[in-house]
Amino acid sequence: MDFKIFKSKVSKLKKIELPGEAAHHKLAPLMRIQELANVDIEKKKPNEAGVLALFYPDESSKTKLVLILRKTYKGVHSNQVGFPGGRVEEEDRDLSETALRETEEEVGVQRTLITVLKKLTKLYIPPSNFWVHPYIGIMDTTPILIAQESEVEDILEVDLDDFLDEKNMVKQVLSTSYAKEIEVPAFSLNGHIVWGATGMMLSEIKEMLVKVL
Repeated sequence: MDFKIFKSKVSKLKKIELPGEAAHHKLAPLMRIQELANVDIEKKKPNEAGVLALFYPDESSKTKLVLILRKTYKGVHSNQVGFPGGRVEEEDRDLSETALRETEEEVGVQRTLITVLKKLTKLYIPPSNFWVHPYIGIMDTTPILIAQESEVEDILEVDLDDFLDEKNMVKQVLSTSYAKEIEVPAFSLNGHIVWGATGMMLSEIKEMLVKVL
């Protein structure tokens, strides 16, 4: 989709009610839904993080969404596709500031170039005990994306049309932090299977975009 068309329509998101958990559950394995139903999240005193779904024009004025492939490390999110983002730091004024700061650090986009359009539904991540607060952002220029060497293995520039294409909704058998060899719903994007928390947040974004584009 041409970015000018996208930008003219995406501002309508501000007036749309969030689909919330109903959208998350479309991309959640049944076991994850059952697990969350039985968790007293506040008692676990989770940490908080902010992440950003950033849309922008490429050099051909096509609309893109940036995702990252995380480095391989000893942790629950090792080598997974996700949004730029991370945990709250003392310097952050709020969670949107966290998302913008982390995006600048991880993919090199100056936070002053990004307009935050909407805060999405927060999502609890049991394996890492985090409340993740996602935001949708937009920028008018084509960014020069630079991967943070210590955190990011690769930067994925996802075409908006591919993201919205129903053909890229798949089922995949995976071993997760809580189960072995289970079938999970996922997105197939840029040669990667995107599932779990990122897939759940993408599901909410997709549901909203379909209504305005």
